[in-house]
Amino acid sequence: MLSIVLAVGIGTVAVPITHTWEFLRAGLLGGTIPASDVGQYRIIWDIRLPRVVLAVVVGAGLATVGVAIQAMVRNALAEPFVLGISSGASVGAAAVTLFGVFASLGIYALSAGAFLAALAATVIVYLVARTRQGLTPLRLVLTGTALSYGFFAVTTVLVFQAPNGEAARSALFWLLGSLAGANWGSLPIAAAVVVAGTALLLALAGRLNALAMGDEAATTLGVDVARLRAVLFVVCAAMTGVLVAVSGAIGFVGLILPHLVRLVVGADHRRVLAVAPLAGAVFLVWVDVAARVLAAPEELPLGVLTAAVGVPAFLVLMRRRAYVFGGV
Repeated sequence: MLSIVLAVGIGTVAVPITHTWEFLRAGLLGGTIPASDVGQYRIIWDIRLPRVVLAVVVGAGLATVGVAIQAMVRNALAEPFVLGISSGASVGAAAVTLFGVFASLGIYALSAGAFLAALAATVIVYLVARTRQGLTPLRLVLTGTALSYGFFAVTTVLVFQAPNGEAARSALFWLLGSLAGANWGSLPIAAAVVVAGTALLLALAGRLNALAMGDEAATTLGVDVARLRAVLFVVCAAMTGVLVAVSGAIGFVGLILPHLVRLVVGADHRRVLAVAPLAGAVFLVWVDVAARVLAAPEELPLGVLTAAVGVPAFLVLMRRRAYVFGGV
């Protein structure tokens, strides 16, 4: 909560924390705002607060999905984008931004295009990776990686075919991650999906512990591995698709945060899944603050900043001899 209040007050137009708190209380509980403060109130309530709340939702969701995917494919390098879902969503977003697809949907066109493309990518990855034995980790990773490159190639072609340079710039900025389009209308669906997905994964935490030990061990413990992996795939794909649709492709959150959380709470998924959403939320809130203020009045893409933090953090983790990547 403290991070939210502080982050809402930081920006090109600085708002004192006491004013920020009063504006938030007035917006939530009702109250009057002096006429001289209406401008600041609108900045806080209509622009910054939905953006900060969306950062909370996206950060929590990406960190949670990262935990689940690393357990699902038993690969320490896995993250939400390894399934190819984000690359598929990027194709839809590029089509909307560059060529006006779904223009009749107005402000929801970008989210709709990205989500539908993510849904199509999910179906393709599932159909290609699935065998009679179910979804095996190796086939899932290889299929997702290969199709990610294919979707990325399609996105690149669309950008090169852009009718004008400004449209191409907007598409590239979104593809690197941005919360600039946050509004109250985009929050409910994303928040509902993240809450529901996180609750389901928490309920499956015991089975994730078994799955992380290997398919044979999980089967011995009574876990239907094929069914569990299919459920995890659907949940992770749905969460990733929705999050990419509202924020673009933000890397490293789902890769680094699960490892950092395991350093603190251990490898038990019941603890990891309880802490990872909070860690991801706080992390992305402050990354977004940095994106807004470091190059003000311009903004930096979130993916650039998450990479700037994530790459050194990952290298430090690899240098820690005592750290095994969650036992995965």
